[in-house]
Amino acid sequence: MDFSTVTLSDEDRAFRDELRAFLREIVTDEVIRRDRQSGENFDEGVHLALGKAGYLAADFKPEGEGGFSPIRKRIWDLEIGRAHTPWFHWGTTAMVARAVQQFGSTELQDEVLPRVLSGEYRLCLGYTEPEGGSDVATCKTRAVRDGDGWIINGSKMFTSNAQNAAYVFLITNTDPAAPKHQSLTMFLVLLDRPDVEIQPLRTVDGDRTNITYYSDVRVEDRYRIGEVNGGWTVLREALNDEHGTVERGDDGLQKIATMSEHVTLLAEAVDKVAALAPDEESVRFRLGRAIARMEAAMSTPDMFGRVANAQVMREVSPDLMDILGTASSLPVDEKGAAAAGAAEYIFRLAGPTGIYGGTLEVFRNMIAQHALGLGRPRT
Repeated sequence: MDFSTVTLSDEDRAFRDELRAFLREIVTDEVIRRDRQSGENFDEGVHLALGKAGYLAADFKPEGEGGFSPIRKRIWDLEIGRAHTPWFHWGTTAMVARAVQQFGSTELQDEVLPRVLSGEYRLCLGYTEPEGGSDVATCKTRAVRDGDGWIINGSKMFTSNAQNAAYVFLITNTDPAAPKHQSLTMFLVLLDRPDVEIQPLRTVDGDRTNITYYSDVRVEDRYRIGEVNGGWTVLREALNDEHGTVERGDDGLQKIATMSEHVTLLAEAVDKVAALAPDEESVRFRLGRAIARMEAAMSTPDMFGRVANAQVMREVSPDLMDILGTASSLPVDEKGAAAAGAAEYIFRLAGPTGIYGGTLEVFRNMIAQHALGLGRPRT
């Protein structure tokens, strides 16, 4: 692995400085405070500003079509995280937009993609079902042919950002008699309609997700993504993107693993705790161990890093709270909160980080099967 420092050109330094200044202007303390309170991980004003400035399009498009160069893409990812931008849902939107670009009709691409890149349209995922767990292929939400369209009935859990999204990328069952991976069809379903109900759910870390209900929802066939009963092919590409198992270039500039931005937040919490912690040998040892674990996790690639990032957050955050004592249990902005509530916030964030995009158990099974060749787990 090459750990050499990348030397930025004058143009790339100017891009970095311009981006930093822009983010300081739009990601204000009030935006960050409101995001921590709402748990939405999204701010429409910030999102629209980034779209208007052309940053969303540059992040989405390949370099040859006006997108970021590999170095600018790396600068972008780092600066977005460092600014504490309410940002996690852009990844979901971009993921679905790529599926539309690859599998959707030209008509649908022309309708959706420009509005995605302007920031007007956000897209969310309709995968998990109330009784389905992590196996999305056991889908029971039904789509039935009706003339030139489809009628959809069912429900989905953890439809995060549905309240801010225009469409949900919905997995449906279109042939219950077929094997489960040959019965799936993907649709874009408009969310702002009376036959779709969005109910908020709060996670332990204060984030908002949703349960969504679909009652005799009529969808035109042009909103179908991919072939009928060919949804697993469409979904597999999106899942690879979400899991961070996409093919990487050899320049070493891509984000090493998903959820690494969460470990950046953990690193900031460690700094804040270290500034207040007593100067004792045991404390120095625990903080040093935390930093070593973070460095190892952030250097671990692909789905291995996905597990390492979440696991280190779960292991280090309670240690930080223990170092500071009972005042560390008070949340951000609460009077008397130790380290401005940094350790408490990371402690709450650590749990869901091991669930987003699939549980750690699912990823460990994927590593066992696909990387180590150990076969399917016994039930």
